[in-house]
Amino acid sequence: MDALVRLLQLLVLLLTLPLHLMALLGCWQPLCQIGLPYLMAVLTAKCNRKMGSKKQELFGQIKGLTGASGKVALLELGCGTGANFQFYPAGCRITCLDPNPHFEKFLTKSMAENKHLQYEQFVVASGEDMKGLADGCMDVVVSTLVLCSVQSPRRVLQEVQRVLRPGGVFFFWEHVAEPRGSWAFLWQQVLEPTWRHIGDGCCLTRETWKDLESAQFSQLQMEQHPPPFKWLPIGPHIMGKAVK
Repeated sequence: MDALVRLLQLLVLLLTLPLHLMALLGCWQPLCQIGLPYLMAVLTAKCNRKMGSKKQELFGQIKGLTGASGKVALLELGCGTGANFQFYPAGCRITCLDPNPHFEKFLTKSMAENKHLQYEQFVVASGEDMKGLADGCMDVVVSTLVLCSVQSPRRVLQEVQRVLRPGGVFFFWEHVAEPRGSWAFLWQQVLEPTWRHIGDGCCLTRETWKDLESAQFSQLQMEQHPPPFKWLPIGPHIMGKAVK
């Protein structure tokens, strides 16, 4: 099976050789960072139409998590275009974090369309290194389709726990690998080297539920759903919450 995966990976590489050459020469990443926000604006809108009720159910739980200020201090990791803003309860104080500065104009537009929220700041940083945020400063942290593309999910979850106050909640919605041994998992293995360039580092075969289970949150609730888009190689989604 491993030999078959390597053979098919080679065939896909040959078919997408210009992309891999551009990545090797350092030309692809700058183009991807500029173009990705436009692609995400389209895909997240479609995704919200399919998963809107589930997001409403998940993020509706934020309302009762107010901190000492009487409002919810919320950090969104990999905020992208701000597609989740419409699902957050009124009065949340939103801090956005993303390593791609080209998302900021999309965030500004999303904030203008969601007057029920208070926009605090946009931090250009990775989830592994949120040193600009103080310990215990957040009531809620949100991550949707982010842990698939970070360098170290374990380190990100450590940082999430650091910035959450005691009793604070981490809400997540992530795509994960198909079951090992399935044909769907085989194709994820085949496509992953190329997909990582297309998806700005997105890993198709990441088993994120294992990172969540080993992160030592005091409580963890998680459920699995089929992928919203059958025509993409992205696997099932896990969504839920973890309490510090």
